[in-house]
Amino acid sequence: MKNITYIISLLIAYFFVMLFCYAGISKVLDFENFQVQIAQSPLLSAFAGPVSYSVILIELIIVGLLLIPKLRLLGLYASLGMMTAFTLYIYLILNYSDFVPCSCGGILEKMGWTEHLIFNVACILLSLTAVIIIEKRKQTRKTKYIISSGIVIILSCLLVVTLFLQSEHIIKKENNFTRKFLPNFIIEGENTGLGHDGYYFAGKDNKGLYLASRNTPLILMKIDYSLKTTESLKIIPDHSDYPFKSLQIKVKPPYYYLYDGTVPVIYRGILNNSAAKTISKGDAFFSQLAVIDSSHFILRTQNSRTHEYTIARLRTGPKANINLFPSVLEKQIDGIFDCDGKLTENQQQMGEFLYTYFYRNQLIMINDSLPRVKRQSTIDPISKAQMNIAQLSNGTHIMNAPPVRVNILSAFYGNFVYNISGLPGKFEPARLRKGRKAVDIYRTDRNEYVGSFYLPKQKIEDMIITHEGLYIISGEKLLRYHFRKPLKGEAENLTTE
Repeated sequence: MKNITYIISLLIAYFFVMLFCYAGISKVLDFENFQVQIAQSPLLSAFAGPVSYSVILIELIIVGLLLIPKLRLLGLYASLGMMTAFTLYIYLILNYSDFVPCSCGGILEKMGWTEHLIFNVACILLSLTAVIIIEKRKQTRKTKYIISSGIVIILSCLLVVTLFLQSEHIIKKENNFTRKFLPNFIIEGENTGLGHDGYYFAGKDNKGLYLASRNTPLILMKIDYSLKTTESLKIIPDHSDYPFKSLQIKVKPPYYYLYDGTVPVIYRGILNNSAAKTISKGDAFFSQLAVIDSSHFILRTQNSRTHEYTIARLRTGPKANINLFPSVLEKQIDGIFDCDGKLTENQQQMGEFLYTYFYRNQLIMINDSLPRVKRQSTIDPISKAQMNIAQLSNGTHIMNAPPVRVNILSAFYGNFVYNISGLPGKFEPARLRKGRKAVDIYRTDRNEYVGSFYLPKQKIEDMIITHEGLYIISGEKLLRYHFRKPLKGEAENLTTE
C-alpha cells in the first residue's frame, strides 16, 4: 500500500514537472506575446514587467525542486501555491473584471477560462494529495501539514489580491503608461462621403451633426445621426468686407456662430436662417472659441503684454468686456508653443470645456469657476513639453525641430474624455499597433484612467462623441462607430446594439 501511495505521489510530481515545463518554455519561446497579454490583463497590467519574468522563473524553479527527491515536498508545496494563485486569478477575472482578456500562453491557450478554472482546482487537489502522502510517509503530525498547506494557500491568495488592488490603483491613478485595452469597445457602423476634405465638426443638436469646411467656410452642413440625409445652409454675414484669414463656425442651438479671431469678429445667426448678424467686432483677438451661451464665450487669446497664450472669457453686447485668466495655461518654455492645445466643448453637459495640451500630459477642465480649473494628467509620462525653440531677432519664436506630440485630439462627453494619444505605451509593439491610433479614456469626476481602444487605421481630422456614438472625419469620409456598451457613469443611451 505504501508503495502504491508513493508511486501516486511520484506520478503527481512528474505531472507538475511536465505541466510547468510546458507552461514555462512556451512562455519563453513567445515571451513578447506573453508579456503583452499580461499587460492587457485587467488585474495585473501595472506589474506586467516583473510578473512576466517572475512567473516563468518560478515555474522553472518548481520543476527543479520536483526533480530533486530531497526537495520534492517543497516543490509540491510550491506547486500548491502556484496553482492556488492561478485559480484565484482566473476566478477574479471571471467575476470581478470589466472584461475577460485573451489567454496568457502555455496550456491556457488550449482552454477557455472556465475550463482552465476547473483544471486548476483539480491541480490544487492533486498537489494536496501528493503533499499529504509524502508528509504521512515522513510521519509528520497531521496538524502540522494541514497548517502548512493552509498557510501556503492563504499567502498565495493574499499575493494575488494585493497585486490586483495595487494594479487597479496604479493603472487608474498612478499609471506608468501601460494601457488597459477594452476589447471590442466600438463597432464599425455607417459611413458617407463628404465630397472633399477640410471638414470639421461645428456642433450638434438632438437630430444630427453640423459640419463646416475650411474650403467653403460660409457653408454649414447638417447630417442626421444615421448619416442618411444632409442639408446645407449658406451663411450671409451682415458685413463681410474684412480681411478674413480663418473663418470658422460653431453651432449651439438655436444659434450658429461665424467667427474669425484674426479680424476679430463674431457673427450670430439662427439655425436654418442664412442671415448672420455681427455681435462682436474688435473686442478681442483670439485663435480658438467655445460657446457658453448666446452672448458669452471662452477664448484662447494672447496676452498683449507677454504675447503668451491665455484663456479668456468674452461677454458681447452693449457692455462687452473680456476677462483674461493667465494662470490657466501654465508656461514651461515660451508660453506659446509649449501651451498649444485644443479647446473643446462637453457634448453632454452645458458650460463645461476641455483644453488638451498637445505637447504635455495634461487636460484642463474649464467651467464657470474660472480662474479655478481642474487639471488631470494623462497616462503618458511627458509632463514637460519636449521641444527646441529659438527666438529670432524680431522677437518671433520658431521651433528648430519637430516636437514630441503627446496628445492629438480629444472629445469630451459627460464625465469622460476620449483622447487620441500620439505615442505608444509600454508593451505595445508595432505589430500590435499596425499604424492604428490608441484612444485613451479618462473619467474626470474621479480623476482616473479608465481604459483604451484602438481605432482602425485611417486619417483622423476631427472627432466628436454624442448619444448616438463616436463620429470621425477621415479625409473625405464621415464615419460612425457604435459603443458596444456604455461606460459606468456615462449616459446610458451612449450605445447602439
